[in-house]
Amino acid sequence: MDENKELLKVVFRFINGEIKKGYLKEFSPFLKQAVLSEDGTGGIMNVNIDELKAIFFVKSFEGDKEHREKKTYGATSPKGHRVFIRFKDGEQMVGFLEGDVPWDHGFFLKKKADAATGFFLLPVDMFSNNTKVFIVSSSVNDVTVVP
Repeated sequence: MDENKELLKVVFRFINGEIKKGYLKEFSPFLKQAVLSEDGTGGIMNVNIDELKAIFFVKSFEGDKEHREKKTYGATSPKGHRVFIRFKDGEQMVGFLEGDVPWDHGFFLKKKADAATGFFLLPVDMFSNNTKVFIVSSSVNDVTVVP
């Protein structure tokens, strides 16, 4: 019997560009570590959140190579704050911020005192392979709330 059957499928994207696919064994936005059961090997990895860029919660590990993900809000019904994110490596994402804004407003982004290690982003494309993405705050250059 597959012990990972009930676990969420995820893709860990590291800040160094490395990618690991597997099943999320342990994770909390308020903890400094996550535990991944690697796809294929079943090996267990303890990962420091600060080593990650993001955790992608996915429908499948393969995805749909033909699908071109929609990057605009369009007629999608709002699911939270619309945000534009630019990572430190230059990659950009758009989506809906799940929950409250995780930073204090001002000229510079500043984590709230009780802030989590990151925040959840819901994709604008309902046909995306990603169901949601946990963005690690330390990997973000800036975030813009889109009116």
